[in-house]
Parts: sequence; structure tokens; C-alpha cells
Amino acid sequence: MADLNVSEYPGPLGIHDTAQIAKNIEGKLLDQIINGLTVGSDTAETVTASSNPHDVVFTGTESEVSDYYEAKEWSDGLPIVAPTIERVERFLEFTDRKPDEVVAVLQSANLQATPWNIAVNGVMAGCRPEHMPLLIAAVEALGEERCNLNNIGSSSSLVPFVLINGPIVAELGIQSGAQLVSRPPNPPIGRAIGLIVRNIAGYRPGSTYMGTFGYPQAFALAEHAEGSPWEPFHVEHGFALDESTVTVGITSNWGSSPAPYDRPEKDGASTTLEMLSREIVKKTRIFMFPGRGPDADTAMLTVLLSPSLAQSLAAAGYSKQDVKKYLHENTRMTLREFEWLCRYMSISGARPQEKVAEGVYPKEFAGAPDDIIQVLSGPEILHIIVCGDPNRNRLMVMEGGHTTPTTKAIVLPKKWAELRGK
Repeated sequence: MADLNVSEYPGPLGIHDTAQIAKNIEGKLLDQIINGLTVGSDTAETVTASSNPHDVVFTGTESEVSDYYEAKEWSDGLPIVAPTIERVERFLEFTDRKPDEVVAVLQSANLQATPWNIAVNGVMAGCRPEHMPLLIAAVEALGEERCNLNNIGSSSSLVPFVLINGPIVAELGIQSGAQLVSRPPNPPIGRAIGLIVRNIAGYRPGSTYMGTFGYPQAFALAEHAEGSPWEPFHVEHGFALDESTVTVGITSNWGSSPAPYDRPEKDGASTTLEMLSREIVKKTRIFMFPGRGPDADTAMLTVLLSPSLAQSLAAAGYSKQDVKKYLHENTRMTLREFEWLCRYMSISGARPQEKVAEGVYPKEFAGAPDDIIQVLSGPEILHIIVCGDPNRNRLMVMEGGHTTPTTKAIVLPKKWAELRGK
């Protein structure tokens, strides 16, 4: 809507007191609203768009194409591979869907994702044609209501990531071991998801994608099935072992990766579990973790464990569900500290007692300040992925707000083997 009048509150609302908010609304914002409702816009312009995806939008050198796409805000600021008709059609060979078939409608722009525009973004990111089935499955996941893509524009910088499981990991050489996020072919796959979120879902930094400090690249990783002592992530979530899947998750951090070591008084497994518990209570969205019921904000935690740590836990008798149960029961803090976090790290500033009255928090959150409370609503908000360098004892806890990790099966084209042989 090119001629839409917008009224903007001056300054950061979250740190203004009540008197300052009232002053800004009465002295500045109300005039903008009245003017916007009563005075026609003088910036209206006709917006036209091509309906033919085969149209050539620009002709030039690879460098000129990158500059043009950047100027149009179609790229992420890095050089792109020019999405020529020939390259896009090569990608389309790796799906049995029609080029204009609707794969999903992506919020918040509510634009249709089709094999054609998915392929365009895959080419731009530097993916290979055989990655096309992965990208389609990822878009299907992005389009699911439970993924809640509509809320990732938050100023807390929520970033999508993709997890790949199943036989396709070995077949396409998707990285699951050391430096997996950084080694090809993972970076282009992650980048393609970022471009799809930009160009089809409509999230543009500074207009609809409002991360305070910006965003790193979306990333891709695969589970280290050979190094895991437990059932793979996709099997845990109802898929067959021989199925290949893509899971889309969201994280607001890519942070520290502590290394737990054995201590004389405790074994390595105990140290790992204790360190995970300590890591969880450091997360900024902790006020969301105890929520229950339909009125609770969605919160998920994705735990990355290197194979050596997972194996040490399994050797000590812990299943994946045992680990989740331990973390649920032992991620604790005082109600006094939790209340402080609710008041000053939550946009609502609601006290725990208010959340108890609403039925969102359990009754123990209305106790005395020095009471010890369990932070997690249940084991189900934890997702454990075994990946990374098998020779290192590292872990990472990624927190995701507003969204739920969503898994879709990868559907290969009927001529997959023939196409792979070309």
C-alpha cells in the first residue's frame, strides 16, 4: 500500500515511563493520527508488478546483477549467483511439482511460494540443483501455522535455521560433524532459507525485520547419526528411520558453547547436565519457559550436543528423554530472581502472580520470594540434536521465541537417481 499513512511513536516505548508515554502520545502521536486520517497522502504512486516469472528483470555482468539485486533489496548484501532462466529450470528438474504450483503461503507478506521462486532464491544463494527437494520441504515447514513465521520480525533478532535428517544427509554430503554450520554445502542451504524469508515471506531489515542488532545468516546443519547413541531427531518426531526430513527452527542466539569436563567428585555426565541447567537459566526469554495452556507464549529450546557428550550421557544410562526430564526437574532459580526477569526483561512487565491468576504459570509461582521454582513448563519444550566435532566436548543452548520447530518429509523426484547421475 504505497500511499498508507503511518503514525510513529517517537523513541523506544519500552524504556519510557508512564508520564513520558502520555506526553509523547498527546503532544506528538495524536496529531500524526488525526493528520493521517483527515489529510490525503501526497506520496501516493502507482505500483505495478510483472505477473510473468519468466520476464528478464536485468541484463548485465555477474557483478552488475549483484549490484542491481542489492539495490532492489532482493539480496542479503553478499554477491549472488544470477538466477538465469537456464539455472532456474535446472533446479526445477529436481522436483515433480509444477513450476507455478503453490507450495505454501508465507507470512507476513502472504505471498505464494512456488517451485519457481523457491528455485530463484536457491540459485541466488549458491545452492546446487539437487538441493531443491530440501528447499521445498523447508518452505512447507515455514508455511505451517505452528512454525508461526508471522512473529519473527521481533526486535530480538529471531533467525531461522534448518536441520536435515535421514539418508539424504550422506547422499548429498550435508555436514554434521566439525564446523558443520560453516562447511559446504551447508552455508548456501541456510542462506537460501534466509533469502526465501526475505523475498517471499517479506522480511526486510529495517522495515519488517526489526532486530535491534541485525541478523546473522540463517544456517543449516545435519544431525550426526553415526555419533549419536540415541534415535535421530526425525524418528523421535514420528518419521521413519529411512525417511529424509527438514526441520525449520528459530533461534534468537548463536552464542557460547561451553565445554564440560570431569570433576573428581562427579562424572562427566553429571557435569554436562548441570552445565546445561545453568545455561538454560541464562537465556533472556526465560519468562516464557514456564508458560502453560493456550494463552502462554510459545518458547522452545534447542540443545546441540557434540557426539562425545551424548555418548557419555548414554554410557551413564541416560536416554534422550531422561536428559529432558533431568533438565525439566533441575533447571531452577529463586522466585525473587525470576520475578525480576519478568518485570524488566518482558515487554509486558507482568508479575508471576498475575500469570498464575491467568492460569499461565503454575501456582508455585505465587509463592514466597526465596522459594525455588522450576523454570521449564515440561520436557517437551526441549529439542536435543547431536552434531558437531566428535572429538570435542561442547554444547550449546539455542532459545527460540514465538515459534515451534516444524518438520517435513523431503520428497524426491521420480527420476532422482537419473538426475543425480547427470
